[in-house]
Amino acid sequence: MNWSFLAQTDLLPADLLPSPPLRRGGAAKPAASKAPPSSWSSELLNMAASIAPRCSLPAAIVIALLLGCCSLAIADGIQDQAEQFFRSGHTNNWAVLVCTSRFWFNYRHVANTLSVYRSVKRLGIPDSHIVLMLADDMACNPRNPSPATVFSHTNMELNVYGDDVEVDYRSYEVTVENFLRVLTGRIPASAPRSKRLLSDDRSNILIYMTGHGGNGFLKFQDSEEITNVELADAFEQMWQKRRYNELLFIIDTCQGASMYERFYSPNIMALASSQVGEDSLSHQPDLGIGVHLMDRYTFYVLEFLEEIHPASQTNMNDLFQVCPKSLCVSTPGHRTDLFQRDPENVLITDFFGSVRKVEITTETISLDPNLAPQETSHAVDEVATEALKYAEQLPVAQIIHQKPKQKDWHPPGGFILGLWALIIMVFFKTYGIKHMKHIF
Repeated sequence: MNWSFLAQTDLLPADLLPSPPLRRGGAAKPAASKAPPSSWSSELLNMAASIAPRCSLPAAIVIALLLGCCSLAIADGIQDQAEQFFRSGHTNNWAVLVCTSRFWFNYRHVANTLSVYRSVKRLGIPDSHIVLMLADDMACNPRNPSPATVFSHTNMELNVYGDDVEVDYRSYEVTVENFLRVLTGRIPASAPRSKRLLSDDRSNILIYMTGHGGNGFLKFQDSEEITNVELADAFEQMWQKRRYNELLFIIDTCQGASMYERFYSPNIMALASSQVGEDSLSHQPDLGIGVHLMDRYTFYVLEFLEEIHPASQTNMNDLFQVCPKSLCVSTPGHRTDLFQRDPENVLITDFFGSVRKVEITTETISLDPNLAPQETSHAVDEVATEALKYAEQLPVAQIIHQKPKQKDWHPPGGFILGLWALIIMVFFKTYGIKHMKHIF
């Protein structure tokens, strides 16, 4: 506080001015501008008590008013800081990952979605906050030479299908209607929790979509389409129903930028793999499987995400630069005009990571000692038993990686006939035709 004003107006005696704190070397140090509010209020009360008996009535009234205004300002500042803390951001993350294509030649679209699924799980978003929609089950396709696996790279080392994939909507459940119901929360009461997007106004949502599309539409299983107008209206319903705080929309399809042209709801950031009139190209062809393993844009996005860790400070501007036209062949696009924050201040982990709700308290919590597990003297009970994973209950690894059993050797059918022919030729050469009468 500027106490010199009170001294200049003769409202405060000079001997009552607070002396500046001294440094260890003895020199005066200016008062800190960010002192704790509690010290300010106590200092004001002490000074008011010491000033009142020594000042005239008008001066005391003015000082009381000034001190009252300062106290109100300090209280308002504390309240603003508290409100800013509780309104400063999101408290939870959700992800909706959608593959809209079926049939074996669209293997790459399933690999795209499963690769993003693996990345968001690695960065902390649990399965309970992920809605995974796969239009086809490539892992169990009869054409798959490695059953129960989906690979995203030609080295065939990373199985993105994994042992703990939880697919919430599969096969013919992946429809435009179900997708819109998930976004807007219009799910039947009989649907399980895993099929619901239980977000709120403090949720940051990542929506990733891949498949075949065109100018203003995205195909679902080659039988129906969702338009950019329908998608924009669904996002507006989500905003009106307070189902998200911020939303990141990523789409990898031909003419993907046309899908976010009609967005009009606030706090939406959108990225696309190609502009209007451009195709989104595939990547990583595999001759053994006979199809491409991934799309170019998703491949380079995932390569970028592999360098991200939960405490990373990488922002969205870095994500915008991951796939230039020299690599993607198409021109990736993004839209940020509806987003309220500067993309430079938006961390990648704000959408691809997870925020856990934590309440800090200074109170001491006493735990009931009766709730502690009682020790037993049985040696059998002391042995810790770990729950078996689903993959460990079945010999999946042995089935996939076992060598084929060696079959019993049997001579081919023509071998016996050739052997008899050789015997007859040797006989004729040795004895001639004249001895045939002795044989028959």
